Amino acid sequence: MQVIAVTGKMASGKNYICSQMEKEGWSSVDADLLVHKAIEDNKNLILQTFGKDASSMNLKIQNDDGSVDRRELGKLLFAKPDLLSKQESIVYPAITQMVKDFIQTHEKTIINATVLFKTPELLNMCEYVLFVKAGLIKRIIRARKRDHLPYKQIFKRFYAQRNLLKDYKKTGTSIRIVRN
Repeated sequence: MQVIAVTGKMASGKNYICSQMEKEGWSSVDADLLVHKAIEDNKNLILQTFGKDASSMNLKIQNDDGSVDRRELGKLLFAKPDLLSKQESIVYPAITQMVKDFIQTHEKTIINATVLFKTPELLNMCEYVLFVKAGLIKRIIRARKRDHLPYKQIFKRFYAQRNLLKDYKKTGTSIRIVRN
């Protein structure tokens, strides 16, 4: 089995790179989508853990249908980064298991994930990391078009990822850079 990671900052083009590799026989699992599933699978714990902080900021993290409002949760986590580790401790074990299950059923797997370095168990399964880079202006345009977020929120997320390549280099994993 072959496993690689495709990573990069927000709106760098990770999904595009994965789609091109899929044409060459790779199967990709998107850890960001798995986060959504892990949040819903653990929604009661998430609502209980973050409800008070969300209320104090006038954020409603539960939708009318009972699901977690990920955008509002994201606003909370980016406003209070100390809460991010709590959220990660809830969702990362679930994501790790889902990715491992996916890898077991595919010969050539791409793990598409921005912060895979935070799950060493998965990162250690990768032969190398393909780090996708794109220019700032291109990333801003892509993020606005794709996510319809206000510029302020986009820049907060960009700022939070400013050291992403350095974080991967610290792991000692082999890194290959691709410009998109």
